[in-house]
Amino acid sequence: MTVPLFDTVLVANRGEIARRVIRTLRTLGIRSVAVYSDADAGAPHVREADHAVRIGPAAAAESYLSIPALLAAARETGARAVHPGYGFLSENVAFARACADEGLVFIGPGIRALEVMGDKIRAKEHVAAHGVPVVPGFSAIGMDDTALAEAAVATGFPLLVKPSAGGGGKGMQIVRAVDELATAVETARRVARSAFGDDTLLVERLVERPRHIEVQVLADEAGNIIHLGERECTLQRRHQKVIEEAPSAVVDAATRELLGKAACAAAASVDYRGAGTVEFLVAGDRTEDFFFIEMNTRLQVEHPVTEIVTGVDLVEQQIRIAAGEDLTLRQPDIGIRGHAIEARVYAETPARGFLPATGDVLEWRPAPGVRTDAAVETGSVVTSDYDPMIAKVIASGDDRHAALTALDTALADTVILGLDTNIAFLRSLLEDPEVRAGRIDTALIDRLPTPSPVPVTPAILRAAAGVLPDGSTRAADAAHASALWRSGSGWRAAGPRPARTVAFLGDDDAVHDVRLEGGEDEREPGVGPAVVGSDGAVWVHTRSGAQRLRPLTRREATFVGLARTGRAANASSPEVGAPMPGAVTAVHVSHGDPVEAGERIVTIEAMKMEHPVLAPHAGTVHLKVAVGDQVRRDQTIAIVRNADEASPAD
Repeated sequence: MTVPLFDTVLVANRGEIARRVIRTLRTLGIRSVAVYSDADAGAPHVREADHAVRIGPAAAAESYLSIPALLAAARETGARAVHPGYGFLSENVAFARACADEGLVFIGPGIRALEVMGDKIRAKEHVAAHGVPVVPGFSAIGMDDTALAEAAVATGFPLLVKPSAGGGGKGMQIVRAVDELATAVETARRVARSAFGDDTLLVERLVERPRHIEVQVLADEAGNIIHLGERECTLQRRHQKVIEEAPSAVVDAATRELLGKAACAAAASVDYRGAGTVEFLVAGDRTEDFFFIEMNTRLQVEHPVTEIVTGVDLVEQQIRIAAGEDLTLRQPDIGIRGHAIEARVYAETPARGFLPATGDVLEWRPAPGVRTDAAVETGSVVTSDYDPMIAKVIASGDDRHAALTALDTALADTVILGLDTNIAFLRSLLEDPEVRAGRIDTALIDRLPTPSPVPVTPAILRAAAGVLPDGSTRAADAAHASALWRSGSGWRAAGPRPARTVAFLGDDDAVHDVRLEGGEDEREPGVGPAVVGSDGAVWVHTRSGAQRLRPLTRREATFVGLARTGRAANASSPEVGAPMPGAVTAVHVSHGDPVEAGERIVTIEAMKMEHPVLAPHAGTVHLKVAVGDQVRRDQTIAIVRNADEASPAD
């Protein structure tokens, strides 16, 4: 059945999500309305929409999570439907109800599906009753610590403690023995309250060395349900997906049919409508042993790989189904052609434990020849207000090997300067022998060593020096000079610039010198472009990853060397610095308490990730922050004094 589509749709999201939805709306001839917070006033999705409405300040709770603000924007612009994207309110039943009360079509499933599948405990019990296999476990609702411990012992270790509400792996804790349970429960509940406003917990048996396989489904009002094959989402870090591909390297046609039938059964059990994803845990390479994890009642971040191998625009299908059209696709119409693989590019610093990064995007150039869904462009500002994922790079090929190779090349050709990203780490992950062979599990990344900074090479140093006016001028001053002065072309009114030596401080905390001869070509293949940031640091692109170098005067270079010598002579500093910018969400000790080496002092949260800050050695702690404080990277948050040291002035 063909029905008229909507004339105007409000996109209740931001970044690459909003841009993705707007792209299909434009193809369908539907007017798009973007919403934005103060932090996103200049964001690409705001300009690309046909109309844009400010909905509040930077804080998500006062903008993208504000149901009244979103409804007001829809009324103001005459929108007939709301596409929630993924994340934020996309699975929020209160938002879906509010849209219905307002006379707006919520481009997503019905209320019942949102209610049942939005609660992991209820969802698990529900699908089990409809023949879908589930992992053994229990709900911790109403349990005190003693009852919870008894139930955990009865279920058997190892266990996974996770919030019932929400998703994305937030708050999940692995428990291998009963004495680890109390700390895991405390952490999971705190994260759940903060992220989802609900600290209900679910405890499940942990399946060792599992694979994470999910199945895309589409369903219409008439009850037609199809699946579009599976996606392999096993490569994860801290329960957050990093690399996704379709199809899975280990799922054969028979298992694909079994997974698809289970996914369709789960969707049918709640009268599902629209696009959804049913997630399964597979025990190792035994794909016939799979267990329901949850159903995401929305589009997934990784949906592009399914679109590429099936040729189906999932956003278009969502819109048509929401408008009342019946599915024109039937299961025999769905075929898997070739292989597609996606890498999530995060603003983070892998060498510092993958801590979130912020900054100005000084240069952005997506790789040619592949699909890139990005939240940023040159001039964008990445803050700690939202998720750290800034782009997705998606490549394809006739087979898995070709797709892996194409993605590696695309990542090498993706230029983003001005903030740290995980691109170098992604490339090293794609080269891992186990990844290449398809022998993966969800803990593979966690077993890898901490990534090291990209080595500083003479070619990188020459490229960095090439964008400075001369070797003696401070880059901080150069950053405010004219475009010609900062271009690094080497042009001078009086002829070529003379030979000079430039010193840089690298991310490896070492001083690097480079001597440039006058008139030589400072750009080399595979290195560049290079730009100077507002703080004076020089960013250089290489195929191995971006480099940040801080130009030093000779005096500064001497002091850096002395400081390194002094640090080596001391076991540890009494000053404890913040490893990342963010908010203090928990203080685990009191001012003046004795602490042991490695004991948690505070927890800092940024970009939806918690990071505990530990005591560097035993001593007495003197706190410099409190819960709720915003801290800068490297800001002193505590001082841990040995017993024989004088107490600092407070």
